[in-house]
Amino acid sequence: MQEPHVPPPPDAGHRGGARLKSTVDLVALHVTVTDKKGDLITTLNKDNFEVYENKVRQDIALFSRADIPVSAGLVIDNSGSMREKRAQVNAAAMTFVKTSNPEDEMFVVNFSDEYYLDTPGDFTNDPKALQEALSRINTHGSTALYDAVVGSLNHLKKGHRDKRVLLLVTDGDDDASRMTLPQTIRAAEKSDATIYAIGVFSQDDREHDKRMVRHSTRVLKELAEATGGRAYFPASLSQVKPICEEVAREIRSQYTIGYYPTNMAHDGSFRLVSVKVKAPKNMGKLQVLTRAGYYAPGPETRSGN
Repeated sequence: MQEPHVPPPPDAGHRGGARLKSTVDLVALHVTVTDKKGDLITTLNKDNFEVYENKVRQDIALFSRADIPVSAGLVIDNSGSMREKRAQVNAAAMTFVKTSNPEDEMFVVNFSDEYYLDTPGDFTNDPKALQEALSRINTHGSTALYDAVVGSLNHLKKGHRDKRVLLLVTDGDDDASRMTLPQTIRAAEKSDATIYAIGVFSQDDREHDKRMVRHSTRVLKELAEATGGRAYFPASLSQVKPICEEVAREIRSQYTIGYYPTNMAHDGSFRLVSVKVKAPKNMGKLQVLTRAGYYAPGPETRSGN
């Protein structure tokens, strides 16, 4: 059995090339726009968007609608209740891999009462290595969901891509973590990652463990919404594959919007962010999805630390 992988803090040094993620100065948002049917809208321009921080309008300094490669983590529940589900979940996760940008880099974390990095090295773009990692199935034990999410968010900081994503698949409620839900939400908010969550509850769960399903549904929604992602709750396992395809397409079809905040205070405060779209009339009402906000740099960054 592999030892639990707890990633150390990453090197904060600058890597070469243009950076799109949030920095001390630039705040970068990845924005999904859909119509009332849920279809992706990819033809808007900078003038269609308005960005607000704590209700104060910001000037857009960066705008792009490009297929930006991502660093991504596949975080898969390996607890005992997943035994009969893993084959279809693994096939769906590989569909996500195949639908994604070929330049993406990924890792796989399998978790039960502990979590394990099951890909070689920190990241890989080798489908065979990802398939082998997903196939390391030893379903047993409890569900340390929060620990796995926080550990995976930490590991994402080692990524070489400017855009970062977690795809989380689980069928249960956390019952084994040292981390709490508020700590996990805060870690998600402090990250620059987008979380997409899939709750694969069985019909038996829905009928006989309604409390667990309600609580887990709320948790997955909170994690996703805090980061500008989505939570899905398919009625059957056969729906997980098309959901993974949908998530991969959405990631590749997002707008990237950047701004330099008018409030430049290094106070470590949480800043609420909202993005509004002024849609052409022929498009009808559009839905906008992005992260709820970000944490400003703390006072220690004034000295460059």
